[in-house]
Amino acid sequence: MADGDTLISVDYEVFGKVQGVFFRKYTQAESKKLGLVGWVQNTDQGTVQGQLQGPVSKVRRMQEWLKMRGSPKSHIDRASFSNEKTVLKLDYSDFQIVK
Repeated sequence: MADGDTLISVDYEVFGKVQGVFFRKYTQAESKKLGLVGWVQNTDQGTVQGQLQGPVSKVRRMQEWLKMRGSPKSHIDRASFSNEKTVLKLDYSDFQIVK
């Protein structure tokens, strides 16, 4: 398998003005556009967190989107990524917004 095709899983948390600005909806749409699976949810601390799974190259693109773009009305201070690991198969069949 080429490096760009290796499947990885990574957790993320986005800080800033990311709640009440359709951030989860845009995150879901962008992830689906890239063919990624996983989930996104608001936290009680005012951040958005979740997990991405898919090919390395696509996950890297989504990480950049989470760090730099987000939804049109969001203001991202920073994004952190943790627990990155190679996976043999995806744990999810699509990308969900968790309530």
